[in-house]
Amino acid sequence: MRISDKLIDRIISLETGPVRIMEVCGTHTMTIAKAGIKRMLPENVKLISGPGCPVCVTPEAVMDAVLRLSSRCDVIISSYGDMMRVPGSSRGDNLALRRAKGARVEMVFSPMDAIELAIANPDKELVFLGAGFETTAPGTAAAIVSASERGLKNFSVLSILKMLEPALRALIAEPGFKINAFLCPGHVGTIIGLKGFEYLAKDYRLPGVVAGFEPEDILLAVYMLLKQISEGRAEVENGYRRAVSFEGNIMAAEMMRRVLEPAGSLWRGLGFIENSGLGIKEEFADFDAVKRFGIELEEGAANPACRCGDVICGRLEPDECPLFGGLCTPEDPVGPCMVSSEGACAAAYKYSNF
Repeated sequence: MRISDKLIDRIISLETGPVRIMEVCGTHTMTIAKAGIKRMLPENVKLISGPGCPVCVTPEAVMDAVLRLSSRCDVIISSYGDMMRVPGSSRGDNLALRRAKGARVEMVFSPMDAIELAIANPDKELVFLGAGFETTAPGTAAAIVSASERGLKNFSVLSILKMLEPALRALIAEPGFKINAFLCPGHVGTIIGLKGFEYLAKDYRLPGVVAGFEPEDILLAVYMLLKQISEGRAEVENGYRRAVSFEGNIMAAEMMRRVLEPAGSLWRGLGFIENSGLGIKEEFADFDAVKRFGIELEEGAANPACRCGDVICGRLEPDECPLFGGLCTPEDPVGPCMVSSEGACAAAYKYSNF
């Protein structure tokens, strides 16, 4: 018998009422869809996608500011691949389109790649889009330190980095919140450690399990969560011991603290949340694109039919969006949940979970 079969048998053997588990990681969402895990679970257990995809939580106003910046002839925008097709307020307007029209937009795999681009183009301003959660924040911070040590004058970062805890607290505080447990992201856990999720149990009596990314990892985490619920417990447990420690990565956390500081941030579906983002400290202000270019966010006119904000907050399933699979597909996306390789709508569309 396979490990996954044994875990399914154990899950089925547990006696619980209806349980809604939120996975707070786009990689988990994609693994769940690809492996068909939702179909393996008993009917009383539902897996719900949460605000764990950095592309998906980036609101239109941020992308509009990025697109305005890309129109400058003296600027090169560098970005991770998934950000290239995230739309602003106008459908179809994204960095990929701007590049096709002649803007200097370059895809990079790391912030250090962006630094090399800045060095290779001394007559241009290189702006790196610092997207992600605590997982990518240390690398972005390290790039800023490297740029400072090299004396680069044409490199800056537009930090759209976010922290998970403030968002989950805001989500839990919403009226009608209906999540019973959290499947926590293993990659964020490698940085902030198991202790970084303890507030779920201590402050809200909600079980949490930090999980890896293989199907068996996720099934193990689901079993651990259901076991807690069946026993009336609410703890945060480590289901990814091969990568996550209690303290996390101390050196990475120190790099973040050296360069970045909490700042208010806009989230798609959740709005503005105090201290939920990571801004660049005054010591490194020369590398802050917001200050260098005077970037301001202007409220854009979002497509009212697009329900990405509700999907990533667990308020509805992807196929409940009126645009899903019709006017919104991976080939012609309306919202970022259909754009991202970790988006809930893209996962549902690709693997037909509904």
